[in-house]
Amino acid sequence: MNDVLDAPKARDFWKSSGFHLVSRDADGWLTVTPELLRAYYARPEIHPMEESCPAEVALFERLMEDPALQVTDADLNAIADKDTAGNYRILLRFRDHLLAAGSIEAAYAGLFRKGAITIPPVFLDQMVHLILRNILDAERDPMVLRAAEILFRPQVATLGEDQVMLADQEMVEMTAERGVAAPGQFKLPGVGPREAQIDVLTTETAEEYWARSDRFDTAVDFRFTQPASDGLATVMSRWIAHFLRVETRIQAMASIKDTAWSWHVGCDAESTRILNALYAGQELPEDELYRIIALYRLEFEDTGVAIDSMAGKPVYLGCAIDANSVFSFKPQNLLTNLPLRTG
Repeated sequence: MNDVLDAPKARDFWKSSGFHLVSRDADGWLTVTPELLRAYYARPEIHPMEESCPAEVALFERLMEDPALQVTDADLNAIADKDTAGNYRILLRFRDHLLAAGSIEAAYAGLFRKGAITIPPVFLDQMVHLILRNILDAERDPMVLRAAEILFRPQVATLGEDQVMLADQEMVEMTAERGVAAPGQFKLPGVGPREAQIDVLTTETAEEYWARSDRFDTAVDFRFTQPASDGLATVMSRWIAHFLRVETRIQAMASIKDTAWSWHVGCDAESTRILNALYAGQELPEDELYRIIALYRLEFEDTGVAIDSMAGKPVYLGCAIDANSVFSFKPQNLLTNLPLRTG
């Protein structure tokens, strides 16, 4: 049999990412197209409403005709609604950053070389969403794609005895209601007495993901050795390779038992704090240690890419929830905190 012909074909997913609005450059990165910019101008914060003033409508129409149009302070000051004018300033600053960078990836990476981030978090998440859609274009495993959602959509965790369930925070808040979960659903705590009933994505139900990928409405078992945990390892490795051209092996692990522990990267603010404390030899309360929901071991395929002190040594990665049981992954940490040679 021909393995190429027998292999399952890649399928479309995450249409909301805007992937259909962009194209790839020679390096496989995503170009900033007029179509993508027009999609940003169509956002509800920008798109004119019935009561919008003539100056606002005129500016919108000019930008839709020429998405790279240079907008002056006079153009913005002419808008009667000052909140709308402020929204334009924020979006146009972001647009100018995209155009100057030339690609979505370069624009994203460049944000973390300039110090304080001045664009709204929603734009960061949208960039990660779009970049991951590019990276995972040929992916055939729904569990890998569901794990990738973690990088751009905060997750709510429910922990219990031998249990780590993750569900999309926005979906939990939207679907919270009273009642008992139906078969195949997982019940997560909501606000007050409410509960959210979320379908669980398993290896048996994974094919359902393709039809609902833009709904972000499934929970996954994120325990060590489970497909979602391994899927995140795959996503992180591809993310690093796409940006840094560095090949890695990343494996989930139950705990760090390394007397020569030399380097770690927290994938979120809470795991960074906890790992830093443990590395420094501090004793932490059990309830804080309990917040660590995943650990990974990263090794470089080419040990020569690491700084001298890390040659041949692993890097440990951590994932943790905060006091509200929310897991907010920071994918930029994988690009800025690895012990790589520079220059």
